[in-house]
Amino acid sequence: MDSTPEKTEAEPGPSDVSFLDLYQLLELFIMLLSEQAWRYIGLRIDPRTNEINKDLEKAHVAIDCIISIVDKMEPHLAGKDGDRLRNLITDLQVNYAQQMK
Repeated sequence: MDSTPEKTEAEPGPSDVSFLDLYQLLELFIMLLSEQAWRYIGLRIDPRTNEINKDLEKAHVAIDCIISIVDKMEPHLAGKDGDRLRNLITDLQVNYAQQMK
């Protein structure tokens, strides 16, 4: 007799993104990119090293990618969601420009 419990339906684990639809997945990716952009701008500590690791070239790439994704998503976003993402982009761009000085 097998003592292993029967699996009825697989529940998504904390890192399982297969249950997300495309726009949820893109928003998750935007949040990950924005977190990295803040670190590259030099305004957040890298949790792996506990240090500030500024890299404005990478910050620029991350911000450009976020802009591109939001541009593609915008027709499918509700008003507040679109505004929130555009505000995120503006905050990143302003802070990037300040760090460039």
